[in-house]
Amino acid sequence: MKPSGEHPPKGTVRDWLDARARRGGVAVVFPDSGHTLFWAELRAAARRFAGALTARGASKSDSVAIVAPNGPEAVTALYGTLVGGFRATMINLAAGRDAIAYALAHSEARLAYVHADSRALFDDANGTGISIVPLDADGDSPLFGVGPGDDALLMYTSGTTGHPKGVVHTHASLLAGGWTTSIAHDLTSQDRGFCALPIYHINGLCVTVMGSLVSGGSLAMVARFSASRFWEQAAEGEVTWFSVVPTIISHLLHGAGEPDPVCRARIRFGRSASSALAVETQTAFEARFNVPIVETMGLTETAAQILSNPQPPALRKIGSPGIAYGCEVAVQGADGTEVACGDEGEIVVRGPNVMREYLNDPEATQATFRDGWLRTGDLARMDEDGYVFVTGRLNELIIKGGENIAPREVDEALYAHPDVVEAAAFSRICSRYGETVEAAVRIRAGSLLEAGDLLKFCRERLGSFKSPDAIHFLEELPKGPSGKIQRLKLAELL
Repeated sequence: MKPSGEHPPKGTVRDWLDARARRGGVAVVFPDSGHTLFWAELRAAARRFAGALTARGASKSDSVAIVAPNGPEAVTALYGTLVGGFRATMINLAAGRDAIAYALAHSEARLAYVHADSRALFDDANGTGISIVPLDADGDSPLFGVGPGDDALLMYTSGTTGHPKGVVHTHASLLAGGWTTSIAHDLTSQDRGFCALPIYHINGLCVTVMGSLVSGGSLAMVARFSASRFWEQAAEGEVTWFSVVPTIISHLLHGAGEPDPVCRARIRFGRSASSALAVETQTAFEARFNVPIVETMGLTETAAQILSNPQPPALRKIGSPGIAYGCEVAVQGADGTEVACGDEGEIVVRGPNVMREYLNDPEATQATFRDGWLRTGDLARMDEDGYVFVTGRLNELIIKGGENIAPREVDEALYAHPDVVEAAAFSRICSRYGETVEAAVRIRAGSLLEAGDLLKFCRERLGSFKSPDAIHFLEELPKGPSGKIQRLKLAELL
């Protein structure tokens, strides 16, 4: 099976896995262990696990919890659940006990695959008596029929406000998520992606795992990101591209490691997503490593990617996550009408990669859709070429004295300082202005930078009104599973 550049993939994940197994070849290599997983081997193991789930009474479209770090077991459990016609419920290992317990209960899962390293975490959060099914469990029950519109994935949002919401994707939208990545990045069967992000996050799962399935390529997968071993693992895995987040790009930029010449020559591009990439960080990374970074944008609700810059040598606009691929993207005003070119509004999207619903939450589902468009909550402007420039989020705007301040603008100023590794501006309640600007930063090891110096640096770039009134130095900024800084937690934390 081969994806078309014009139409989303047909069929189901089971169909595509069958096709890859018939063709043969490598599915995933694991540089940490030296293990190689072939497509035919993966298909056979997935079908065994699917049969074991059916034999233990799982009904079609039931949630099956997957509690595991990246590795061959997690990949097998994911594909086995999808092949069996069940809803793969990916549990965020970094979410904390309460959020994990909520996801397990809310998903109504009765069965789970639990990796040995995650067993204590699962046992602590399992308050509903979910049974564990080993990957090698016996069971050869006939598999349910599966269609493109059947449920395939349940993934919980980070839940920065209130309880996490359970995003439901079908086989069709899951495959479309891999397809948007494939067509935007011109992926072929000769490409090997580097999966350094957890596959319990939509970026790791759809961009790399589904991207390799749809494109016919392969993956190198590691258990977790390591700044000190990233380039070594990329070399061992013989990767041609990687997908990371801005914090990882910043850590690599400020790290000591370098790719060897063979590894550097093999890598076509790096891909940045999950949050805005500072212009200064992208420019400095490309200058140091001579690896182009393609900025993109996606959501859990859209099976990852909605926007991407084209591949070099086509026009990349630094500071923009690009143009739409495989879906429609517009910028609308509060009344749902499209704003004029260059005006600010909310990014909305519709297409084959959009979720079905939030599980058991019709009110939230209805509020997220308007006239067939999914509202992202992101504010942006679109230029005459269709490139989108994100300006902030509706729920993150800082309103100081009645004036809107986009935290990203402050972030950009902070990242312009060469000693700043991580940065995030946030609002603080203020009796004089209603809200005022503060920021948290992590600076490089050995730096002598002080808050006063950084405040002066910001005022020179932003003026006094938009500059932070206080800057907090932290050893680590709070992040979600993908490495995205959780801005809304900073005011509470500090």
